[in-house]
Amino acid sequence: MSETLNRRLQALTDANIAPTLCDIRRGIEKESLRITPQGTLAHTPHPQSLGSALTHPHITTDYSEALLEFITPATTGVRTPLEFLDRVHRYTYSQLGDELLWVNSMPCKVSGDDDVPVAYYGTSNIGRMKHIYRLGLGHRYGRRMQTIAGIHYNFSWPKSFWEIHQQAESDRRPLQDYISARYFDLLRNFHRYSWLLTYLFGASPAVCGSFLKGRDHQLLKRADHSLFRPGATSLRMSDLGYQNNAQSSLHISYNDIDSYVRTLNHAIHTPEPSYEEIGVCVDGDYRQLNDNILQIENEYYSSIRPKRSIRQGERPTQALQRGGVEYIEVRVLDLDPFEPVGISEDTMRFIDLFASFCLLEDSPLVEACDQIAAKQNIRQTVYNGREANIKLCRGGRQVDLHQWANQLLDQMQELAQLYDQAEGGSHYQRSLTLQRDKIANPQLTPSARVLECMAQEKIGFFEFAMRQAQQHRSLFRNQPPSEQDAKLFADLAAQSIAEQAAREAEPQQPFAEFLADYFRD
Repeated sequence: MSETLNRRLQALTDANIAPTLCDIRRGIEKESLRITPQGTLAHTPHPQSLGSALTHPHITTDYSEALLEFITPATTGVRTPLEFLDRVHRYTYSQLGDELLWVNSMPCKVSGDDDVPVAYYGTSNIGRMKHIYRLGLGHRYGRRMQTIAGIHYNFSWPKSFWEIHQQAESDRRPLQDYISARYFDLLRNFHRYSWLLTYLFGASPAVCGSFLKGRDHQLLKRADHSLFRPGATSLRMSDLGYQNNAQSSLHISYNDIDSYVRTLNHAIHTPEPSYEEIGVCVDGDYRQLNDNILQIENEYYSSIRPKRSIRQGERPTQALQRGGVEYIEVRVLDLDPFEPVGISEDTMRFIDLFASFCLLEDSPLVEACDQIAAKQNIRQTVYNGREANIKLCRGGRQVDLHQWANQLLDQMQELAQLYDQAEGGSHYQRSLTLQRDKIANPQLTPSARVLECMAQEKIGFFEFAMRQAQQHRSLFRNQPPSEQDAKLFADLAAQSIAEQAAREAEPQQPFAEFLADYFRD
């Protein structure tokens, strides 16, 4: 264990930090494509019985009209978000007719960009803005890329934890300034070490050939039209997916909140020649919100984001400047096709440990060489992570992936004990043991299990994913929502539809003025 980590853990233990860990708040955002019984993208509108995608607090859409997103409340207790996800799935399946939810991060059969319907949010200015933003993503990166799905894990420590931690560090800054600075320490370390999460939880080693039709790639072809790499972990996190070359020149700083906001704002206000060629409003129809490097902050894809709850009309960077960092959003996780709700309790517990390690470990400022090394480590893990003798870059030296992984897990052992002391039982130490097993035996990783199922049953990626989707549908339909939940979600749907109608009935300023006000600093 490093000197910094050991010192901080000892200080927190001496200060009896354990009880505050029970008040950690967690939330999950889970994306899933709606598909037809034949395994193609659903072209039906967002079901009215699920409510308004613009205003519903828990059921919305992401890029496509067919890409559902389930949002749990932020609550204490590890199991609570999973239980809520289970309830949302049961209700949703009771409303989907013969449609299914795709269970993998990489999409189903998609014939081309025209096959992907862009999400629609009504006629209010904010609804138009959300729709046009997605049109812009399609013009910039292609619509197929936007059908990739994932799990976002939101996490925050309570005020009591920060007060004790700040006192133990003898730090005299205003509390929120301290909290924001420490979250940015976490963010930098997350980028240094997130290759470990890609190895442990990556579940997209293969993809349907239709997704990459017409594109260059480094994948191997199978007779069943699947594309894969034998040692791959998460093609979703590769340059074939979200880590696309279009944003490769961006250098967003994670050294502190001011540099983060400044570098993001620079990208939002700097024109990009290739996007200028697309045009913004052509013959009265908007193609994108603007022709800058980023239309809005959320266009920048990062494996983790600092977050603050947004007020009406406020941009994410403005919220951070106003109130500082409130929580983090971990975005590196694939959907787990072996878990009905896409993520397991053991995975959540390990993310807790990993985030805590990233917070408490020494976190030097990031130099350009550090960014390059982190990206190279992710790329190596994405394409070849389960192969023997894979090397990563650490401090300018080549090190064995498995050796480095075990060293990181060793440093989380006392954290696991501390969390178990707070909660009672040994759940965190169990999660840590499960991850050690994956390092010792790569065949236990979700990515290896996907390829093993395909090989054993002599099926392709599409057939594997369809089988899992059908099994999960049977599970949820055989246990429909309780009467109480059916009423709850039906009421929420009705309320959200009424709220959208009320917004649309309000006087709307000209849309160009609305956009100008939104982007005004």
